[in-house]
Amino acid sequence: MKTYFLVFITLFSVSVIAQEQDYSSQDLVINKHIEGTLLLPNNTDKPNLAIIIAGSGPTDRNGNQNFLKSNTLKKLAIGLTTNNIATFRYDKRVVKQIRENKVDKDIMFDDFVTDASSVIDYFKQQNKYNKIFVVGHSQGSLVGMLAAKGKADGFVSLAGAGQTIDNVILEQVEKTAPQFTEDTKRVFKILKEGKTTTDYPLALSSIFNLDVQKFIMNWMTYNPTEIMKTLDMPSLIINGTKDLQVSEAEALLLKEASPKAELKIIENMNHVLVTIIGGDLDNSKSYNESQRPLAPELIDSIVLFINK
Repeated sequence: MKTYFLVFITLFSVSVIAQEQDYSSQDLVINKHIEGTLLLPNNTDKPNLAIIIAGSGPTDRNGNQNFLKSNTLKKLAIGLTTNNIATFRYDKRVVKQIRENKVDKDIMFDDFVTDASSVIDYFKQQNKYNKIFVVGHSQGSLVGMLAAKGKADGFVSLAGAGQTIDNVILEQVEKTAPQFTEDTKRVFKILKEGKTTTDYPLALSSIFNLDVQKFIMNWMTYNPTEIMKTLDMPSLIINGTKDLQVSEAEALLLKEASPKAELKIIENMNHVLVTIIGGDLDNSKSYNESQRPLAPELIDSIVLFINK
């Protein structure tokens, strides 16, 4: 009986500790397109705020899409807020459209910039935060730097490209399917001329589907390094050595464009911001393993940067 009682007390204590939180959570509707979650640290009157912007695809506020559930952005938000930094993360507008079965086929890259800009404006008007930082992951890095310009107090690029998206995609094709390199170059040439095409190999349909070609045209007009040069605010560039989608070289391009920016290359961190010890198979599996913790240096690096 004594042993049972001790076990019960131990389990009860663990349960209570697990339920304790250093923050409060609130779901917000910013406008008809944007819904998200605000985390506020307890006992902090006017905290710094990090607005987290998701990467490409129909990515929700937690960093998940379709059948891939990594909870990358949820873990990032909680990690920052438990370090006394308020966070707001939101569903990309296309997530709501899919949920309501009202997908806008004319959606443009600029729409994502407009959404991010609206989020910054929303929180600036509240005057409840010491400073506002934009944290953009992958595609969200470019969206974030465009939206942050002239509005935010600081910018963090997480696994963000330094080249235009056509060059990024071309490099990926050259590495993974070199037999389609010339076809890829040809299609991008057509898109740069402002035209659409259905003349591409079936294997490239996931990239060049007719429905997304105008979106890509819009997206590739932006050169991240050129925009980075114009950012007049403290900036932090983070990349991992195990990122299969965005190499360290991309981070170096951004750093070269903005010499005053801080650069942090995290050993063994991949694109969904977790540590990978194994090879490419382990890396790919991690995209759907939400139980994996974020790379330890990631949160520390961002917290240190924001709290300077």
